[in-house]
Amino acid sequence: MKLSHLVATFAGVGHLKPAPGTWGSIAALPVAWVLSLIGGPLLLAIAAVALFFAGLWATRAETAGKANHDPSEVVVDEVVGQWIAFFPVVFGAWHVGFPLIDLWPGWVTALLAFRLFDIWKPWLVGRADRRDDAVGVMLDDVWAGIFAAVVVVAMAAFFHLVVMR
Repeated sequence: MKLSHLVATFAGVGHLKPAPGTWGSIAALPVAWVLSLIGGPLLLAIAAVALFFAGLWATRAETAGKANHDPSEVVVDEVVGQWIAFFPVVFGAWHVGFPLIDLWPGWVTALLAFRLFDIWKPWLVGRADRRDDAVGVMLDDVWAGIFAAVVVVAMAAFFHLVVMR
């Protein structure tokens, strides 16, 4: 197996059916957890940036000369986006010294919000997706991850300011 295929499919996760993008998002969470245990939010952020560029390279390599620039087995973009969505949970746990597993509602919110924005493709997510190139493949999930991260922060704020009061 070529390295570009290994990266693009996140070690083959992109070949799982049905809904390989959802499988990629789910597979991203335990890896993010391990990264956060090793190096906290800083390592997760560095890994997300590094994987973005590796994913850009891998997606270009895997789609070169093909009509479809976003094949379903390419899920590295979902992993990067999911890590972005998950970042506020990791940062929050690190900031207050809680075990990351205890913030499971944030995990669920990050996963569901990211999948919603990735499928729905509102505003900047859809604009990036319409590029129809490797940058668009990666960038639409970055935007979906950012939008999902905002939802995670908003839900945490609501919970702590309204529910816990």
